[in-house]
Amino acid sequence: MHFTYKGIWKAIENGPFIPQVKKYDVFVDKPPSEWTEVDSKKAKFDWIAKNIIISTLICDEFVRVSQCTSAKEMLDILEVTHEGTNDVKRARKHALIQEYELFRM
Repeated sequence: MHFTYKGIWKAIENGPFIPQVKKYDVFVDKPPSEWTEVDSKKAKFDWIAKNIIISTLICDEFVRVSQCTSAKEMLDILEVTHEGTNDVKRARKHALIQEYELFRM
């Protein structure tokens, strides 16, 4: 199977590709029966990314992400679990800076 790493990474960064069509000046999701071959290939990138992520996880981590519907959602949950929210990261950074400054004195 031929796939591009860029397509997989886009699925992780932006969420799954959902083909759309313009009807009455509004974009709506295309039914799968109307997808082109290119649409199908792009939609598979999220599936491939989810499989890659799942294949690298231990059981406890798998349980955390098993209900996720996209690779982006999986990676977001794993990121918050292991790195914390932005507030936690900021607090950790400030604590390390303060510890360094006290050590330097």
